[in-house]
Amino acid sequence: MDDISTIVFGPVPSRRLGQSLGINNIPPKICSFSCIYCQIGRTREMIGKRREFYNPTELVEAVEKRVRKLKENGEGIDYLSFVPDGEPTLDINIGREIEELDDLGIKVAVITNASLLWQEDVRKDLLNADWVSLKIDAVSPSIWRKIDRPHGFLRLKWILKGIKEFSRMFDGELTTETMLVQDINSHKEELEKIADFISGLKITKSYLSIPTRPPSEKRVKPANEEALAAAYQIFKERGIDVEYLTGFEGTEFAFTGDVKKDLLAITSVHPMREDAVRELLKKGGNDWDVVEKLIKEGKLVGVDYEGERFYIRKLTNISEGKP
Repeated sequence: MDDISTIVFGPVPSRRLGQSLGINNIPPKICSFSCIYCQIGRTREMIGKRREFYNPTELVEAVEKRVRKLKENGEGIDYLSFVPDGEPTLDINIGREIEELDDLGIKVAVITNASLLWQEDVRKDLLNADWVSLKIDAVSPSIWRKIDRPHGFLRLKWILKGIKEFSRMFDGELTTETMLVQDINSHKEELEKIADFISGLKITKSYLSIPTRPPSEKRVKPANEEALAAAYQIFKERGIDVEYLTGFEGTEFAFTGDVKKDLLAITSVHPMREDAVRELLKKGGNDWDVVEKLIKEGKLVGVDYEGERFYIRKLTNISEGKP
């Protein structure tokens, strides 16, 4: 099994989940989609069938160990969140893992692209979660393929049907997220179709988001203010409890005592803005030399996006198993 630093990370400040302890149950970058806006980069292995990636017992033990460590350090945890480098439901053991993690007494969240919800076993696996977010970027197949770039055998009609069925079954907090990319899915016609579909679901809230971290494709631009305002009004008109998800999530990242490990763990799945990195370094009494050294070693890379500097762990090093 990989080093615990690549499996469990954070907690990181989440705009929806408070202090979220991340569970990276999918190796980079294995997914059923290769979204043009993905913050982790292009999908390296596109798959559509579920399989085992990590020993579930070892994964649960890794989470338990991290929770104990954080509690010793006085760090709070609001959610245990399956938010990996790829699609979490590709992990055939996720249902068992959610069930066993329930013993920790901390709510469990799953952020999924919903691509496998047409399968009964996937819907069943997610029923024990407390909070689930479903991606709904488009309901028109041509736009869906352009923005989410799904595995070739997937069909949008299967996925939308699965989403409807899961919405009826799930008793926890169900939310949707729609990522708005300028000139792709930001026009009124598609927004109305998306809102019509979401209005028929049993959800708590629907989030409208824009790319706030460097996307996999440089041509991707966040929807502008006009498109965001139009989307909000269209959703509200259909009685949807809608909210923007466009702000920076803050700088309150957890510190476990090893700043290098913490920095590489977080940035492997969650690019950090420079002010957040500086705040983490400050917690550990470290200076910027730590970052410069990681960059020289080829473990960390800095990128610019929308006027901000972000730091991301280099995926080549993760996939090769380097420290």
